[in-house]
Amino acid sequence: MSRRSQAIKRIPPPDPVFESPLISRFVNRMMQRGKKSTAQRLFYTALSIIEEKTKGEALEVFNKAVKNVTPLVEVKARRVGGSTYQVPVEVKSSRGVALATQWIITNSRKRGGRSFAERLSAELIDAANGSGASVKKRDDTHKMAEANKAFAHYRY
Repeated sequence: MSRRSQAIKRIPPPDPVFESPLISRFVNRMMQRGKKSTAQRLFYTALSIIEEKTKGEALEVFNKAVKNVTPLVEVKARRVGGSTYQVPVEVKSSRGVALATQWIITNSRKRGGRSFAERLSAELIDAANGSGASVKKRDDTHKMAEANKAFAHYRY
C-alpha cells in the first residue's frame, strides 16, 4: 500500500436504463469474464421478475434490499503483542454498499433455482423483506462485532 497519496476514487458511469450509479456498481460486481452485457441482461430480467412477483416498483425493492443488507460495523484482525484480536470497526458507507452487493450476489449464486435472474430476484425480494441469507450474514457480522466489543480500544 502506497503511503504517498490517497488513491483517486473512480466512479463508474451510471447504468443506461435507470441512470443509477448503484446499479452500475452492482452489475460490474455481477460480471464474470468481462461479459457486461450478459450481466446487465440478467440484472434487468431479475428486476422484471421482481415487478411481476411484488406488483410494485422493482427499483425500490432493489434499493431497500441493499439498504437492509449494508452492515454498520465489521471486525478486522489486529495483531497486538503476538496475539490476534478481532477488533470491531465502523464501516464507511461505500464499503458497506460494496459488502452488501457482494453478499447478495454470492448468496444468490448459492441459492437453488432455475436461472440466475430468478435466483437474484428471489434473494433481492428476501433481502428487502428482511429475511434471507444476505441479511443473516449482516446480522452475523453485527453479532461478531458486538461479541468483540471489549477489544474496541485496539482500534487503528
